[in-house]
Amino acid sequence: MRIKRIAIENDANIIQTPIDINKLEPVIEKYKNKKGNLIPILQATQNIYGFVPKTALEYISQKTGLQLSDMFGVATFYAQFRLNPVGKHIIKVCHGTACHVQNANIITDSLMEVLKVKDGETTPDNLFTLESVACLGCCSLAPVMMIDNETFGKLSGKSSVNIVKEIQLKEKN
Repeated sequence: MRIKRIAIENDANIIQTPIDINKLEPVIEKYKNKKGNLIPILQATQNIYGFVPKTALEYISQKTGLQLSDMFGVATFYAQFRLNPVGKHIIKVCHGTACHVQNANIITDSLMEVLKVKDGETTPDNLFTLESVACLGCCSLAPVMMIDNETFGKLSGKSSVNIVKEIQLKEKN
C-alpha cells in the first residue's frame, strides 16, 4: 500500500508567530559545526519557543547551512516536534485499541464540543490543545486521557469535561 503525502499549500497549516530570534544565538553557537546537530537544534528551539516556528527554521538554515527541507522533514516526521503554538495544557486522548473499544470517541467528541476546537487545535485563549494519540500505555484504565503529565482513566464524556472545567476554574482564580 502506498501512502500519499499531503502537500501543504502556501504553508496554510503553519501559523506565523512573531518570535525573538536572538534567543537562538546560544543554540546556534553550541551546535553550529557539530555532526548530528539537526535534532538537538530542533529540540532546543522547541524548548525556547514551545514549538518550532517557521521563522526559526529559516534563521537556523541561514546560520548553520542546514537545509530547510531537511529540518522541515525531521520536524514533521517526529511527533515530539510542533510547528504551531500549543496551549498551556495539552490534552491527549488515547485512541489505542483498549480505549477505542471503551469508546474514546465520546471523550474526544465531548471535549471538542466544550472547548469548541477540532482535534489537533488550540483554544483561542491558548489554554488547551486537544490531541488524539495512538496509545498512552494505560490500557487497564481505558478510556484514558492525559493532561500535561497527569493521567485520568475510566472516563466518560461527562467526567472528561468536568476535569477540563475544573482546570479552567483553577486558571481563572
